[in-house]
Amino acid sequence: MTLNQKFQHLENFLYQEEQNYADSFKTDIAFYFDEDFSEENQQLSFLNNLNSKKEIETFINNLTSKFVLKFDENQEAENDFIDNYINTNLSSTNQ
Repeated sequence: MTLNQKFQHLENFLYQEEQNYADSFKTDIAFYFDEDFSEENQQLSFLNNLNSKKEIETFINNLTSKFVLKFDENQEAENDFIDNYINTNLSSTNQ
């Protein structure tokens, strides 16, 4: 997959119709990226470590699952939660 194909797939996946409660957090994830799915958005650099549509979907599904299980709006902001997940996942991927 090219990087632009990854951006496009991520955007499409985040804006799919909600099927369950976890999917409701996809909008928050899109807002985290400022709804900017282009090469200029450095927040999307994690896509360099993902090589297929399935890997992108798994990454996002794991993040939305973490939201359901662990996010506490009284303890942290959504953007901090997403940022922490991405950075933790990147560091474990790069080792």
